[in-house]
Amino acid sequence: MNRTSLFSRPAWAAIVAGVVVLAALPLLNLIFADGHPLHVPSYMVSLIGKFMCYALAALALDMVWGYAGILSLGHGVFFALGAYAHGMYLMRAIGREGVYQSDLPDFMVFLDWKAYPWYWSGTDSFWVSLALVVLVPGVLAFVFGYFAFRSRIKGVYFSIITQAMTYAFMLLFFRNNTGFGGNNGFTDFKRILGFPIAAPGTKAALYLVTLATLAGALLLCRWIVTSKLGRVLQAVRDSESRLMFIGYNPLWFKLFVWTLSAVLCGIAGALYVPQVGIINPSEMSPANSIEMVIWAAVGGRGTLLGPVIGAFSVNGLKSWFTGAFPDLWLFALGLIFILVTRYLPRGLAGLMRKEQA
Repeated sequence: MNRTSLFSRPAWAAIVAGVVVLAALPLLNLIFADGHPLHVPSYMVSLIGKFMCYALAALALDMVWGYAGILSLGHGVFFALGAYAHGMYLMRAIGREGVYQSDLPDFMVFLDWKAYPWYWSGTDSFWVSLALVVLVPGVLAFVFGYFAFRSRIKGVYFSIITQAMTYAFMLLFFRNNTGFGGNNGFTDFKRILGFPIAAPGTKAALYLVTLATLAGALLLCRWIVTSKLGRVLQAVRDSESRLMFIGYNPLWFKLFVWTLSAVLCGIAGALYVPQVGIINPSEMSPANSIEMVIWAAVGGRGTLLGPVIGAFSVNGLKSWFTGAFPDLWLFALGLIFILVTRYLPRGLAGLMRKEQA
C-alpha cells in the first residue's frame, strides 16, 4: 500500500460495500412491508443512523488525537452544541402544537417566560440554525484552542482542561434560566422543513443525509491527512519541538485541525438530534467524551476508518449489552479499553492491516 494513499484497495472495496449496504437499509424499510423477509424495522434504521452520527464524532476526534496528538476529553460539548443549535430550530418548528398551544416552547411557558431570549433570534430559519451548527462549536473551539495552544498547554494538562470545559457547559445547560430546557432539554419535535419528523420517508431522508455526510467527511479528512498539511500535523504529533526548530509555527496548524474537528462534531450532533428525538445536557457529560476516545482507540487512532469501525462496534455491543446486562456495561467498557490497549494498541484497523499483510 502506498503510504500516501492511506487506504488499501481492500479497504476501499470495504468502504464502498459498506456505503451500499447502509444506503439500502432505509430503502428496504420503505419498500417492503412489515413481516416481509427483506423488511428492515424502523427502529433499526434509527439505531444505525445514530451510530453514523457517533462515527462522525469519532472521525472528528481522530483528526486531533490520531494525527495531531491532541487528546481531547471534551468533544462531547461540541457534539451537544451542534445538537442544541439544530434543536432550537426544531423546537420553534413545533409552533402551537405543544401542550400549552403557545408560540413559545412548553418549557418556556412552564417557567413563565414571555418571549424568546435574544440568542434565539433567527432560529426559526433552518438556514440560520445550520449556520449556528457550524459557528457555535467552531468559534468556541477557536477561542479555547487559541489561548490553550498559544500558552503551550498540551498533553495531560490539555486533556484535563477540555474535560473541565465540557463539565462547566453541562452545569450551565442544566440551569432552567439559561433558556435551553434545563434538565429535560429539547424534545417532542414535530417537523423539519415542513415534513413530519416521525414519518418513515423523513427518517429515511435524515438517515441518507447522515450517511452522505459521514462519507464526505471521511474523504475530506483523508484528503487533508495525505496532503502536506497532514504531514505537518503528524510532525506536530511526533515532535513539535523539532518542527518549531525548522521554522514552523505549530499554533495555526493545531488551531486549524482543532476547529475543524469541533465543527465536524457539531455537525454530528445536529444530525443526531432529529433522529433520536431529544437533546439534553447529559450529552455534555465527561463520560460521553471519554466514550468517544474509546471508540477511536478500539477502532485504531490515526487511521480515519478505524474510529468509524470502533464507533459502530462499541455502540452495537452497548445496545446488546445494556439490554442483557444493564448494570454491567461500564465494567465491560472499561475491560474493552484495557484489553485493546494491552493487546491491540493499533485497534481493529491495525488488526485488519496485519491480516492483510
